[in-house]
Amino acid sequence: MTQQTEKLVAAKMGLMGTMTEVLMALILIFASSILSLIIFQVYRRRHNNTHVEAPAIFEDPSSLKKVSCPHILDPAGKYISLIIPAFNEEHRLPGALDETMSYLQQRAAKDKSFTFEVIIVDDGSTDATKRVAFDFVRKYTVDNVRVILLGKNHGKGEAIRKGMLHSRGELLLMLDADGATKVDDLEKLENQIHAVAKKEFHLGDSTTSDPSLRIFDIPIAAFGSRAHLEEKALATRKWYRNFLMKGFHIVVLLAAGPGIRDTQCGFKMFTRAAARKLFINIRLKR
Repeated sequence: MTQQTEKLVAAKMGLMGTMTEVLMALILIFASSILSLIIFQVYRRRHNNTHVEAPAIFEDPSSLKKVSCPHILDPAGKYISLIIPAFNEEHRLPGALDETMSYLQQRAAKDKSFTFEVIIVDDGSTDATKRVAFDFVRKYTVDNVRVILLGKNHGKGEAIRKGMLHSRGELLLMLDADGATKVDDLEKLENQIHAVAKKEFHLGDSTTSDPSLRIFDIPIAAFGSRAHLEEKALATRKWYRNFLMKGFHIVVLLAAGPGIRDTQCGFKMFTRAAARKLFINIRLKR
């Protein structure tokens, strides 16, 4: 090997060594950045739930009087609570609320034990959502329609949690402000909850059940599903959205197990016992 060749080999080896060092440095910087980001997020979320403990106040827009705010740990005061998270929904909210209130009033007229409340959680809207919501409070009284103002946008998850934590119902239903799901479909979830309570806990069976047991004492959740619309949706969506959707379904299946076909449908009902277990312990806002 000539001296010139040796120098060339040495230069190549030096270059490779330098490239290796640079690569290792980049990997170290990337790993450090990821670790720093994780530490930052953990620190930031340590007190993610502190605002939940702050006292919530309902204001009666007619009298401007403060109305005491119930908590999920209090005894139930209504048969059903409907929680509607709303962010910039001034245009869609009126139609959905008109339909909802009409249905609830019709059921209450037929069955005196059917008492209800609608809780609208304004998630920091920048439009007239707050005004629209308070118009319905004035129309139907603060006992039947209540508004929680989050002040700034926290995310749909936080809006739902806040509504759940300050509801009075034996049954608690979350539904979207766009009226995508017909409100009378709540009867399907309601019937399923009662069916499970009867089958698994013998609720209503005077010979085998605990006479003091009530539906709100049993932790049961019923999820609405749009799975029957999936074939139509697959045909209209872009291929990559379908790919992502299927991938998400696999992740959910692996994490939660089989049995729930549609985790993302915004139409879910919980007994008061189930809501206590779930929403007191949730920490993520979105």
